[in-house]
Amino acid sequence: MGINNIIVKFNPEFAKTTIGGIFGVIGGAVFSGINLFVGVNAAKEFGGSPMLGGTMAAIISSASLANVTMNGKPLVPGRGGIIAVLLVVAFSSWVERKIRKYIPEVLDLFITPLLTVLISGIVAIFALQPLGALISDSIGAAVKVVIKDGGAITGFILGGTFLPLVMTGLHQGLTPIHADLLKTTGENLLLPILAMAGAGQVGAALAVYVKTKNARLKKTILSGLPVGILGVGEPLIYGVTLPLGKPFLGACIGGAFGGAFNAFMKVASLSMGLSGLPLAALIKPGSVGYYLMGVLIAYITGFAATYIIGFEDLEE
Repeated sequence: MGINNIIVKFNPEFAKTTIGGIFGVIGGAVFSGINLFVGVNAAKEFGGSPMLGGTMAAIISSASLANVTMNGKPLVPGRGGIIAVLLVVAFSSWVERKIRKYIPEVLDLFITPLLTVLISGIVAIFALQPLGALISDSIGAAVKVVIKDGGAITGFILGGTFLPLVMTGLHQGLTPIHADLLKTTGENLLLPILAMAGAGQVGAALAVYVKTKNARLKKTILSGLPVGILGVGEPLIYGVTLPLGKPFLGACIGGAFGGAFNAFMKVASLSMGLSGLPLAALIKPGSVGYYLMGVLIAYITGFAATYIIGFEDLEE
């Protein structure tokens, strides 16, 4: 998708060609099937059968739902996006486990899936999908309002506090929110802000490289910088900034300033992917320059903060 966006940006006619169309299909295909992928994998996590999880996701995503009316209004296929899928599959996995306890093994292969799909399907359409839609719409509205009204302050807070989430792995929990924002609003204002945390980390690591006299630490930084620039920050977190302490704070400061700038300029991405420089290919047209400026600001402030705060250098 990133490659396609870059080509189309410089040559809009490319999108109308056969190859351009194929690129568009390949790049966007994951989003057309993402509910099914989430359903299969969520069932694994919730202790259900992966294929039943995928089936439940397919039910609430089916285009045929538009032919069914409720209270005089047609149902909306895929309503609630990823959030609805998670709710529905969590429930269906629970139902499946409960039913399996009481069904004789000789009937399990037929009866358990049948009852699971019937019970969960009805509950999903009447209750869980509307609930998922409410949560999904609320998240999308909240992100827009918070970033619009909070502006640079909101971006400063989000960009500055994201690295601790990455450190603990909790940032993975935001993936459904990113995907849902894209499905419901067509763009993601949150990702370009959070991506600045990784850029602040790069700046902090560069400051450590300049100040340290430890050859092994320099080697570690040189190994981690390329992937850090490409949006994978864990090597620099665990190998450099976190063990040294103060540089981790400097990285957070860099992320805060970069996030503040992107929030103020309302930079949005049109897809998900790695952060760092690769994300520039997925940024909404007209905002790519602002995104790159945000990255540069995070680099510079992360470097400056770490250089000023300093750290206790490691012995060889």
